[in-house]
Amino acid sequence: MSQTDADQRERVRAILISLLGGIVIFALKAAAYFMTGSMALQSDALESIVNVVAAAFGLGAVIFAGQPADKDHPYGHGKMEYFAAAFEGGLISLAALVIFYESSLALVRGVELKSLGLGMAINLGAGLLNGLLGWYLLRTGRRLKSKTLEADGHHVISDFYTTGGIFIGLLLVQLTGYSWLDPVIAIAVALLLARTGYGLVRESAAALLDEEDSATIGVIVSALDGLLRKGVDETGVITAHGLRAIRSGRYTHVDVHLVVPEYLPVAEAHDDAERFDKKLLAASGLEGELHVHLDPCRRKYCASCSDSACPIRAEPLKAVVPLTVEEAVAVEPIE
Repeated sequence: MSQTDADQRERVRAILISLLGGIVIFALKAAAYFMTGSMALQSDALESIVNVVAAAFGLGAVIFAGQPADKDHPYGHGKMEYFAAAFEGGLISLAALVIFYESSLALVRGVELKSLGLGMAINLGAGLLNGLLGWYLLRTGRRLKSKTLEADGHHVISDFYTTGGIFIGLLLVQLTGYSWLDPVIAIAVALLLARTGYGLVRESAAALLDEEDSATIGVIVSALDGLLRKGVDETGVITAHGLRAIRSGRYTHVDVHLVVPEYLPVAEAHDDAERFDKKLLAASGLEGELHVHLDPCRRKYCASCSDSACPIRAEPLKAVVPLTVEEAVAVEPIE
């Protein structure tokens, strides 16, 4: 089994764990709500429903995104993971609206709480399970570069913090006897959920619309600069420009123009570029593909070119200039 297949199996296993764990946690939180009648605990249970639905959708997304590129999807299926993250963000936002509405009504009508101590204990236990599940999903998602798992992990972790806040709030209700605090706590939970949902939708939309990812560009430029500093004699490349990168789930598709010595035969420059692109992906730590366009130097870079065998040099080497992000992303070389 290849490493790619092994990683995909682990992604599917992680989302299955999220689904099964979410069902158990929801059952505990629902029991706590029905036992107490607390609007705050109802809001926590509603958020857990979102976890379960999102994990079920995420399972399909992870399986679909893991399929290799084909004729109809030449760039692969990875962007399905962003659809899953956006879907989860939308569900979270919907849950926030429902919680806000129900809690506002309860604040006006008043609430009657019962068996609060036992319900709080059950809900706290469910929250601790959420914390462990969220930590696992985030850790696994980042390691396997799965946006679906990361989004699920962020949501489950936020659910864990929400449960902690609700527990503290309900302790105040018990100590003070002010039952109106219960729906107020639920409204606060709704506002936090709305913020989480918006963040997930915003980030997913940026990826689906191929918005420039500054962090990824920075990583690639740093790797590019490190390779270029090794010199033309070793890499066959003088500098780079026209850098573009788009994300497709865990895959990154990179386009870049590599400037090579103009006296090199096409076959030799091509072979140098192929070796360079493999080194660049490895140095960047990215999973994906690199599309290279070769530009002849036209003797414009002699002062910063370290090619010791160049027979057409127009001026001596002065210094190898570090590659900046501005220069790397420029469509045409910066004069």
